[in-house]
Amino acid sequence: MSFPYDNTRAAATAVDHQSVVDAAHRITSIVRRTPILTTAVPTPNGPVEVAFKLEYLQHGGSFKVRGSLNALGRARENGTLPDAGVLIASGGNAAIGAAWAARYWDTPCTVVVPEAAPPTKLDRLQRLGATVHRMGSSYADAAAHAVTLAGELGALTLHAYDLPDIVAGAGTIALELAEQVSTPMEYLVAVGGGGLVAGITAGARDTDVIHGVEPTGAAALHHALAAGTPIDIEVDSIAADSLGATRIGNLAWAAASSGRIGSLVADDAAIVAARRWLWDELRIVVEHGTAAALAPILAGTVTATAGRTLCVVLCGANTALSDLG
Repeated sequence: MSFPYDNTRAAATAVDHQSVVDAAHRITSIVRRTPILTTAVPTPNGPVEVAFKLEYLQHGGSFKVRGSLNALGRARENGTLPDAGVLIASGGNAAIGAAWAARYWDTPCTVVVPEAAPPTKLDRLQRLGATVHRMGSSYADAAAHAVTLAGELGALTLHAYDLPDIVAGAGTIALELAEQVSTPMEYLVAVGGGGLVAGITAGARDTDVIHGVEPTGAAALHHALAAGTPIDIEVDSIAADSLGATRIGNLAWAAASSGRIGSLVADDAAIVAARRWLWDELRIVVEHGTAAALAPILAGTVTATAGRTLCVVLCGANTALSDLG
């Protein structure tokens, strides 16, 4: 996914911890404080204890509402939220999060999606009252149309993952976790454009370890780290509907460049297996992209180091039950 109207592309710097704290003050009374489920997970080396952060129980079905509530809330505080409301190009959870936040703040929401956007997510958008424009065969087509609409409507334009307020809102998950789990964390976080992993990095404690997990067929962060700079990639993965960014976001890259984010990849078979395990063992249904974060544990690639709690962020569940097969 490439969004040409993103204004963070030039000289992006990592979101700082104070921005996450400020976001928490702004949105904590609105968002759900999602629970932790701790259970044993099998690995080739024996079972390990894993704390699952059940963020898929958040308003809108994913973590994305945190960033949108923060962005719209700050705009309201500053008097910069226009009568035209908010505009976002996304066919998935970012759009749903923006639509939920717009409804909360009683402001219009316009969403531009590609023709191939998942029906489950389109239905959710319409039920939230968003005005939906379907445009083009790709997210790039939708984003290009959003540029035109932004000029016509005069709406506040949000970016799905590469806007400081969006990233800071996502980072409030780490502040919650620090209150819920006293030990240092070893995070596994699914990465698409990188807004969630960038936010968690900003919100995490200095003693925490953070692993970004991507599908092998949509590994924008992995390839950027190998190249030493963000690069465009081809996307081909079962998780592409939620982790289908063709280039890592600049804010995520700024966080990764600091050396705080490790990179792990999982193939589609491992992602499907992780999703199936969550259903079979915990009766949790999440998106393929969300399940990717668990895959390295089941494969034995990651085990918690002494004194750390292994934590998988289950970030979204806007999916169809029929997809379980």
